Amino acid sequence: MKHKPIILTMGDPAGIGPEVILQSFKKSEVNTLPVVVFGDFEVMDLFYKALNIQEFTLKQIFKIEDAHYDSKVLNVVDFNNISMDSYVMGQVSQMCGQAAFEYVIGSIEAVQAGLARAVTTAPLNKEAMHLAGHYFPGHTEIFAQYSGSQDYAMMLYDEKLSVIHVSTHISLSQAISTLTKERIQQVIELAGINIEKIKGRKAKIAVAGLNPHASENGLFGNQEELVIAPAVEAMKDRFDVIGPISPDTVFIRGLKKDFDIVVAMYHDQGHIPFKLFAFDSGVNTSVGLPIIRTSVDHGTAFDIAGQGIAGDSSMVAAILLANKLSV
Repeated sequence: MKHKPIILTMGDPAGIGPEVILQSFKKSEVNTLPVVVFGDFEVMDLFYKALNIQEFTLKQIFKIEDAHYDSKVLNVVDFNNISMDSYVMGQVSQMCGQAAFEYVIGSIEAVQAGLARAVTTAPLNKEAMHLAGHYFPGHTEIFAQYSGSQDYAMMLYDEKLSVIHVSTHISLSQAISTLTKERIQQVIELAGINIEKIKGRKAKIAVAGLNPHASENGLFGNQEELVIAPAVEAMKDRFDVIGPISPDTVFIRGLKKDFDIVVAMYHDQGHIPFKLFAFDSGVNTSVGLPIIRTSVDHGTAFDIAGQGIAGDSSMVAAILLANKLSV
């Protein structure tokens, strides 16, 4: 597997995806890996020239099989989706939303065909993608649908703090009403399996409560007693897992290395502490899929696209994690 490439999808062409990919390829830990971009060559070349990159050249190819890997050459599989006459950097458009979606679908098909071993995604813009008629909340759901997966979760990984989510892109009321023992057990299992792959040892897992103070013994809700605690208890034979722990302390304990990963009950419960401590270096990875997919943990940042100031640390970390998970 390690000889097969990692695909880097370009993300929304009008955002910082091309920029962070180009900047990351300057790093020896990235350019010594077999990586190939799925995107539009003219857009990549526009950013390449705007950033005045001297360390390597771009190579335009039209299928992944034509890539030849060299630390001084970045291969770009050209989807030729962007009309440069209509292209505006930093602007939401249907054209860019469609293009970004097609890069992702192409990467899924390449992995399914055995032509690549993992995918690292640059950010897409949900508004642009919706304008193009693709009504997905994000990358995770695209990968899940096109790989026929149902048992998956979003995991945010960083050496400082790691979080996995029971629910993500649904309303808070839905996150509460759909909470089940079975789903929590499933997410605990995904946390244990994937942290073990990354760390090379058994994972220490903490499960957050849903309510303030993990309900304070039923004073502020009963989900901890009825759903969360039974799920944790059911998984103790398989994993080193404890909980439910009060949400206002569990993440601090994670930062202090009491645990390898925290199971969050809903999107913002996990995202807020993670982005507070690992915004520039964190990696978003979809676990439970038959395709290894990692991503930067930031958006398209249209307001700074092309200015040469977008940080590449999250992209570098995402590529390295994809490599670690796929060898």
